[in-house]
Amino acid sequence: MIELRIEDFGGKNDGKFNNTNAFALAFAELARNGGGKLTVGKGIWATGPIDIPSDTTFVLDEGAELSFIAEPSLYPPTFTRWEGVECFAMHPLILSSHTKNVKIIGKGTINGNGAPWWDLKKAKKDRGQTKPEDSYELVLASMNAGFENQPGGGGGREIQFLRPSLVEFSFCENVILEGVKIIDSPFWTVHPLYVKNLLLKDLHIENPYTAPNTDGIDVDSCEDVTIEGCFVSVGDDGICIKSGSGPDGIRCNKPTVNVEIKNCTVRNAHGGIVIGSETAAGMSHIHASNCDLSGTDRGIRIKSRRGRGGDIFDVELKNLVMNDTLCPIAMNMYYKCGITDTKSPLFSLEKQPVTSETPRIHDVKIIGCVAKNCKASAGFIVGLPEMPIDNLEIRDCDFSTDETSDRSPMESDMFYGLPEVTVKSFRVRNAPGAKFSNVKIEGPKETFIYE
Repeated sequence: MIELRIEDFGGKNDGKFNNTNAFALAFAELARNGGGKLTVGKGIWATGPIDIPSDTTFVLDEGAELSFIAEPSLYPPTFTRWEGVECFAMHPLILSSHTKNVKIIGKGTINGNGAPWWDLKKAKKDRGQTKPEDSYELVLASMNAGFENQPGGGGGREIQFLRPSLVEFSFCENVILEGVKIIDSPFWTVHPLYVKNLLLKDLHIENPYTAPNTDGIDVDSCEDVTIEGCFVSVGDDGICIKSGSGPDGIRCNKPTVNVEIKNCTVRNAHGGIVIGSETAAGMSHIHASNCDLSGTDRGIRIKSRRGRGGDIFDVELKNLVMNDTLCPIAMNMYYKCGITDTKSPLFSLEKQPVTSETPRIHDVKIIGCVAKNCKASAGFIVGLPEMPIDNLEIRDCDFSTDETSDRSPMESDMFYGLPEVTVKSFRVRNAPGAKFSNVKIEGPKETFIYE
């Protein structure tokens, strides 16, 4: 195995020189030699997009920082999945695609320099942009036929401002991402897509809470995944499990299976450990244990809606701490993001026909969890009338609400169509088989509201 350093290919660590070509030359040399190791030493290495080939170990030494140039024109259209739909989007800042045996390791930092991207998204929204306008948006629109009718989560699909994820592995086997610090992503931060055998370990992932759509980890239609010892503090969901959205995700039919999450910490995120809302191909055998999700909006969050599809089952969430959340457990089949029509049949309280696009949640266990000072409610479990949540067990858990908080129970999760409640109780709707055993709830006048 050959060992290279980026300086050998003209790289400069002054924070100004564009090292895009130096990285391309170095990884091309590794590819020609059947793989090897590329090390990046101390300093700030400014660069555009990076592509990592098979059988490569990419090492970021302590004190090394990859600093990505925030210029949309540098990130050409690349085939990916963006908010649950296969399409062309901007090239991820770091990409390894159709590869095997790739490692990114070390104690260095990967800096996505997301602020200009977030500001640009806000500016587009503030001026009321409703369709593609800039050249890079028009190019993506020309490649993504029918994008106007594709589902999204509010990230900007309608204008084709499809920001790049920070680190993406797609169509890969045997991937390790370990030890590095990853900050300020333009969009989703770590996005494994169609990966088999993945280890994410001892990562430090941090984006401002106000940064839009900056999920921490999005495991998307993957198999055999371990997420261990990671710290995540971001501007959307923390550790997420996904499998495509609506008809396109059903067409791809690639579920996420066998995910183990352990000894992780999530702060500030909209959700700590999250399943959905892109649920189309289903998720199963998802197990999380010994994690601290305190200070997130929702600790455990399972979300979908009519039209998104998917079978979610064999989920076990055990020994989680979720203090100071809005709501510790939110299972929501009326998830609203990406929809502006509040009167849509998607949010009807009446039974709708069951189709391939009707999501299902069943066989979920939540065991040994503690959640103190919940500001909005003690819990929120809402299934569909035509597809109730089935075989849900919550046991040996201790919850308390902060009755002095001015946060409404209606803030427990993001939804349309549900009747208002005013007590910070554990709300249960369309989940007739829910079993609660040794569950302690302190604070609200009514401990449970069954609908």
